Parts: sequence; C-alpha cells; structure tokens
Amino acid sequence: MLKIDGVTRRFGDVTALDGVSLEIGQGEFFALLGPSGCGKTTLLRIIAGFETPDSGTVTLDGEDLLAKQPNRRPISLMFQSYALFPHMTVAKNVAYGLEREKLPRDEIKKRVGEVLETVGLSAHAGRKPQQLSGGQRQRVALARSIVKRPRLLLLDEPLSALDKKVRADMQLELKRLQNEVGITFVVVTHDQEEAMSLADRIAVFESGSVRQVDAPVALYERPRTRFVADFVGANNLFEGTVGGPETLAAGEFGDLPGTPLGELETGAKALLGVRPEKIRLAESGGLRGAVLDVSFYGGVSHISVDVPGRVKPVLVAVQGAGTVQPGEEVSLNWTAGDAVIIPVDQ
Repeated sequence: MLKIDGVTRRFGDVTALDGVSLEIGQGEFFALLGPSGCGKTTLLRIIAGFETPDSGTVTLDGEDLLAKQPNRRPISLMFQSYALFPHMTVAKNVAYGLEREKLPRDEIKKRVGEVLETVGLSAHAGRKPQQLSGGQRQRVALARSIVKRPRLLLLDEPLSALDKKVRADMQLELKRLQNEVGITFVVVTHDQEEAMSLADRIAVFESGSVRQVDAPVALYERPRTRFVADFVGANNLFEGTVGGPETLAAGEFGDLPGTPLGELETGAKALLGVRPEKIRLAESGGLRGAVLDVSFYGGVSHISVDVPGRVKPVLVAVQGAGTVQPGEEVSLNWTAGDAVIIPVDQ
C-alpha cells in the first residue's frame, strides 16, 4: 500500500535518511525502531508532508504522495504531546477535523459517537482534556486521528508520556483498535518492547539507513547485523571467526556453539550472539565464571556472571528467583540452536 523508494534527506552536512526503501502493506501495524537521531521521525514527517526529501519517491496505492499537500493526504498524524484543544470537550476535539471538512452535522455526530464507543470514552464526551487521565487523553487523540477514516495513521512515540502500567494497557488497546478499525498504522518508537509488542513488522534504523526489516520474533532470534543484535533486546556478544559448521572460534573462550545466518566461510570474521534466557547455569562444561550480581524482577531473575577475559559480564535470565549467590562459580552452557553467528562486515 505504501511504497518508499530510495528516500534521502540531508540537513547541511548531516544525512538524516540515506536511500531508505520500505514497503508497508494494507492493514499492517508497522514500526520504525531505532535510537534518537537515526532518521525515523524524519521519514514519518516526509510521509505526513512536513518534510520534502532530496531524492526518492513515496507512493500510496500507486499515487505520488509527495505531490500532494499535507492536508490533501489521506493520512492522520498523532503527536507525542497529543495536542488536544484544552477549551473544547472530548466530543468537540474529536469532531474538529470533520467540522473543518464541513460534513453534515448528523454525519459528524454519528461518526464521533461511533469512534468514542470504539475507544471506550462515550461516558466522557462532555469532559475537558484536563479532567482526564494521561491514558484517556491519549485515547482522545487516537479517536480524533481515526474519526476521519484515514488510509494511514502515523504515530510519533505515542506512549512515551504515559507511566509504565498505563503504557502496557495502552499497547494492548492500540493493537485491539488497529485490528478493529482496519487502518494501517505506522509507529515511530525507540522503545524495543513497544515495537515488539505492537508491530506485525519492524524496520530497525541506524544512522539514516534501514538495517533489517522483519517480524518481531525473527528480528529477535535472527538479527542479521551487529547493530541489530546489540540494539534489539539484551544479548551476549562474542567476537571470533567461523570454526566448524556450527561453531565460532572465540580465542580464549574456545569454540562456542551457534547457528550461522546464511553461508559463512570457515575462518571469516564473525560475531556470536546468545540471548540471556538461552543460557543455562551448570556445574561443569561451557564457559566458567563467577556470579557478580543477582537481580529479581518478579517472574524472572537476571544473573551477571564475570567470565575471565570479557570486559562485559555475561547476562543470564532464569525463571523465578535465582538459586545462585554472588561469588559462586558457575558454568554457562547453550546449544548451537540457542545462538546465532553473524558476519561482522555487515
């Protein structure tokens, strides 16, 4: 539905976007994920019409989107700050865009009623924004965005202003809403958990380029570059060269088991990544180290293990409370299927 082809945008000497190409399907929940300054918000602003690329094309259903003025694009943008009118009621805030389009009053009333019902705010239609909680204000902003029935809804860090519990609730609400209204959502976020929990697919950005586009599980389990392996979720990374069919020769750490991503030549420089939850604590075999710290997070415990020769401790995640103590000697084991071997030249 949305096709972005070779989009480049420079600000003086800074290249915000460097030949970005993406395709986003009808009804998809798509996330643009990356650290601050990686170009994801610039791309969102280009789609919305607030920025013009130096080169490249953006089409929606085959039509040139860049040729249309922002107010003529079938797109809604929900701002991080929500940008609600404080002097208007919830219903008036939601109806504002429809009134500007001069739709019949009965049509406006019907559509506002339907969308407030969808976001669960029918009982709050007569309230002002300052009388609502942060989560409720976010729902008003969402209602105002979807009441115009856009082909595409752009969300810029939509949940960053909410506290952790409300954010978790609203993640579920956003996903439910997207499934219910059938609009294509494109969300910009630097929060990996948010992207993983919401999106059907994720594009990971670094320095103005897309490093990988994949479904959340594939992105997490099979990162294709060092940056993606390090940025998406916690990971333990070891440098070395490709050993046998399923090993990384990691110098003083020996031969570490892992599954190569693609065809890798023996002796080629590579990186092994193993997730904390894939590592098992044992009494012998594997890597040896001393427990530095045990942190309990309710359903899971994080155990930091100091392995001689490594600058960073190895992080291990276990279900429930940890059964080891700081100072205790442990062995760390995993199988080839638990780790990935990534070429380092990408």
